[in-house]
Amino acid sequence: MDWSASLSGLAGGILIGLSATWLMATLGRIAGISGIVGSLVTARPKGDSAWRLAFLLGLISGPILLMLLGGGLGNVAGAPGEVIGAPAGGVAVMLVAGLLVGVGTGIGSGCTSGHGVCGLSRLSPRSLVATLTFLVAAIITVYVVRHLIGGGA
Repeated sequence: MDWSASLSGLAGGILIGLSATWLMATLGRIAGISGIVGSLVTARPKGDSAWRLAFLLGLISGPILLMLLGGGLGNVAGAPGEVIGAPAGGVAVMLVAGLLVGVGTGIGSGCTSGHGVCGLSRLSPRSLVATLTFLVAAIITVYVVRHLIGGGA
């Protein structure tokens, strides 16, 4: 077992929980990325943009700071020198997948971070249903891709 990766994941989870709690306690807002980005891009709320921009800059600057301090991002690609690796289906598939995720977050009234982290901690029945739906869809997708289509590792 890779204890370094486990501890990094634990630390990241704690930081996500603390930041979501801090945002709720100080501003009364839910740390759902799709809602934060969606409201910043489409609604442009007056007087409400500063914290949204700060939140997004924090999401981007955290990994950059970690890399600059020599921590790296981990190698999830499985090949030396790569961090994530090339998209499995090419850029076109990645763009379609991104659009589908955006449509899904609109239909589901939020994303995994909003429902899974923030909604479940508030004991939201809607978030419980949404999170279970995400998990079931992911399990089915992995099964289909790995066992029926034959792709993936």
